[in-house]
Amino acid sequence: MAEPRLIDVLHVGRPHVIGAWVLGEVIVDPGPTSCLEALLDGLGETQPRALLLTHIHLDHAGASGSLVRRWPELEVYVHERGARHMASPDRLLESARQLYGEDMDRLWGEMVPVPEENLRVLHGDETLTLGELEFDVAYTPGHASHHVSFLHDGVAFVGDTGGVRIAGARLTIPPTPPPDVDVEAWQHSIERIAAWKPRRLAMTHFGAGEDVDDQLGELSRRLDDWARRARDQDRDEFIAGVRGEIGGVVEPEAAAAYEQAAPPDQLHAGLERYWRKRG
Repeated sequence: MAEPRLIDVLHVGRPHVIGAWVLGEVIVDPGPTSCLEALLDGLGETQPRALLLTHIHLDHAGASGSLVRRWPELEVYVHERGARHMASPDRLLESARQLYGEDMDRLWGEMVPVPEENLRVLHGDETLTLGELEFDVAYTPGHASHHVSFLHDGVAFVGDTGGVRIAGARLTIPPTPPPDVDVEAWQHSIERIAAWKPRRLAMTHFGAGEDVDDQLGELSRRLDDWARRARDQDRDEFIAGVRGEIGGVVEPEAAAAYEQAAPPDQLHAGLERYWRKRG
C-alpha cells in the first residue's frame, strides 16, 4: 500500500496553509497554480497519473489544468456538479474575483481549463481502482455542493468537509466561504465520513488527525455555533468573536495560518448567505 505523504505548497510563502496529498502516482487536491513550483519540487521524479479533486475551489483544484498541460494523459476526477467548471472556469473565476478582488492573481495564479477528455466525472458511492490503489468515493456536500471525499486504506481524504486544523494545533474550524454553504448537508456529510470509521482524516488545511471522532464532533458543534452567531450577530462582532476564539487557543503563527486558510470575513459571508437563502 502506498503511504500518503503531504507536500506543503507554501501558500504565499506561509507553511501549514495548503497541502497536496500524494499516494504513489495519485494526487489529492494539487492546490493553486500560484503554488505550482512548490508542488513540482515536492513531487520530484514522480509523474502523476491521476488527480482526485475533493472540490473545485481554487485553493484545492486551481493547478489542475496546468498539470494536465504538463502531463497530457493525466486524468482528473471531479464531482459532476464541478466538472463543467473545470472544463470552462470563467464563472468560477468570476465568482472568486468577487471575493478576492485585486489579490486574485497573487493568491491563486492562472487557472487553465481541463480538456473534457481528461475529466472523469464522479457521482458518489463509486470505487476507483488506479493501478494498485483503491479509493471509495462519498458525496459530501455542505462546504460546497460539488464536494466529495475519498477513502483509501482507512485514511479519509476530506478536503474541507473535515474542517481546518492546522498542524500542531488542537482546534478544528469549519471553513464557510460563499456561495453554497449548507449547514444541514454538511452535518450529514460529517456523519457520512464517520460511518467509514476511518483511522485518520487527511485535510488540505492542514495535515492529518487520528482522533477522528473528537475532530468530527468538534467540527459539528462549532459549525452549528458559528452558524447561529452569523445569524444573530453583525459582521464585525462575528469576526471579532472568531478571531478571539482562535487566538485564545493557538499560537500567533498558527492563528495566522488559520486566518489565511479560512479568512473570518469569508466565514461570515458564507453563513450570512446561507441564512438569506433559507429566508
